[in-house]
Amino acid sequence: MSGIGEFGLIEKITARLSYGPTTLVGPGDDAAVVTAPDGRVAASTDVLVDGRHFRRDWCSARDVGHKAAAANLADIAAMGATPTALLVALCMPADLETGWAEELADGLSAEAATVGASVVGGDMSSSPTLTVAVTALGDLEGRPPVLRSGARPGDVLALAGRTGHAAAGLTVLTRGFRTPRLLVEAYRRPQVPYPAGPQAAKLGATSMIDVSDGLLADLGHVSTASGVAIDVRREAFEVPRQMADAAQALGVDPYTWILAGGEDHALAATFPPAAALPPDWRPIGVVTHGAGVTVDGGPYDGPTGWDHFR
Repeated sequence: MSGIGEFGLIEKITARLSYGPTTLVGPGDDAAVVTAPDGRVAASTDVLVDGRHFRRDWCSARDVGHKAAAANLADIAAMGATPTALLVALCMPADLETGWAEELADGLSAEAATVGASVVGGDMSSSPTLTVAVTALGDLEGRPPVLRSGARPGDVLALAGRTGHAAAGLTVLTRGFRTPRLLVEAYRRPQVPYPAGPQAAKLGATSMIDVSDGLLADLGHVSTASGVAIDVRREAFEVPRQMADAAQALGVDPYTWILAGGEDHALAATFPPAAALPPDWRPIGVVTHGAGVTVDGGPYDGPTGWDHFR
């Protein structure tokens, strides 16, 4: 980085980006301009820190780009919105290879393109710790946002996407292994069910959340915001063969990954009991009167999720 300088790097990165129809002004001015036909903008931000959220010996720069974009795009989808744009702030050591930043941009742009969004601008700075901060914008398309506070007793709890795969992959990597590939790749590049967010909004979802820190922990946020109790059925989750084999080899209960593992960015939502759920959504529990999150009707005595400060 010290050899090419900030503006040389900006030129290299912006030359690799492409822009969708929602981008009116891209990088090169003081701010980007993005269409907001709804008149409202859903916005979210996340930060990834080297050694905390990723390791460069575990993930390529392109992987980190996909991962950083996915974490933010999933939050937009969880509001029932369609992502439109990403802004990226990049803090890097001066001795970082220029190619790493270029590949990061490729990953960010590729993940954004899966939902028709674009990387429209950002900032960069020298820093001893490699840090990627991303802000995502989205379009509600005339629909009300789906909040965490709308769940009601009697609602059906449903899930789109998968849980436990990324957490299992992280455990595999920390134990010094690189297989099963299914789990390791899930940690490196989440497979987010982006269309399921707007789909849930159209189906009348009463609440929704991106499962980033663990299913039980994130459902706890819905429970608190809505003033309800949520019960999860363990039998609703199938343990894939690769996960079962890894769990046995590593001495881990696979449901610890499934119920408390984060970073798969599945979407959890509550629906009125009469709602007809499409194949993307599967029932995994119910909403009842009370408070807190239970599993099979009782307290869960294992970990519930991730907390950065614990």
